[in-house]
Amino acid sequence: MSQYGVGYLQRLRTAVEKFERAFNAWMSTQVESDHMSARGLFPTVWTKEGQDRNEVQRLELAVAEAAGVAASAVSVTGAYIAIAGIGAIDPISNWSFMSAPKAPIAPRDIRTTTANVKGRLDAMIVDAESRTDSDLPTFAPAQFHPVVWSGASAHWTTHQYRVAVREAAEGLTVHWKERLGRNDVDDTVFWQQTLSPGAPEPGKPKLTWPGALDDKTVKSMRGGLEPLAKALNLLATGLNLTVRNVTTHTRTELSEQEAMERLAAYSYLARLLDRCEPSSADEDQPGE
Repeated sequence: MSQYGVGYLQRLRTAVEKFERAFNAWMSTQVESDHMSARGLFPTVWTKEGQDRNEVQRLELAVAEAAGVAASAVSVTGAYIAIAGIGAIDPISNWSFMSAPKAPIAPRDIRTTTANVKGRLDAMIVDAESRTDSDLPTFAPAQFHPVVWSGASAHWTTHQYRVAVREAAEGLTVHWKERLGRNDVDDTVFWQQTLSPGAPEPGKPKLTWPGALDDKTVKSMRGGLEPLAKALNLLATGLNLTVRNVTTHTRTELSEQEAMERLAAYSYLARLLDRCEPSSADEDQPGE
């Protein structure tokens, strides 16, 4: 079943259709050949005689622009074609190769790939719609805590879920470091000091759960907040290392469900922190 939303897939199909129209308009100014006629040595398209040079250039630029918008369609659908000696290639992104000597693709490759991509997108749209129309409850990540979602949103919409979680985690830490004026320590130490029990020390303000100390709920929340924040911070650290450490060469991406679960944890922590009360040693000094 498609992991992409209906709206995204429909926009992608519209982009492919725009590319198809631009390509056909440009091809009306071109002589069309194939690999047999080109004998593997010549371009598979070239400009017809008598064509206005400026108009041909305008149409060519329109194809290039449309191909840029539709560039992700082949990767989303997996509609690559295999070229001997080259490997898998995306004909939509590499349409201009037809004009080069020893052209690896021909106009027929562009047309068949475009049709294939549209068909696959139609199937994915049906899958996405059936998922949306099911009786299963749906969750909107945009409803997460604003600090968490603001860090994740730009990457979420491009399906970079691992990066989205990493940015959300870092954004939450930066948010509270700035509010408490604690840019003097690293993330792990910051959470340990900020959420640890006991009175704050000079220059090290803390966040504490409000309420009477003899209240059982208050005791539970104060006792649980520190290990919860520390555990999530360690999770963020692990994600950062996994993403940023180029020596791992990992291509493993979080699924949308996995990323949403992690964001939900950070959102829950962010809402707990909003209910806490900042305190500092300076506030307790006489004469203040």
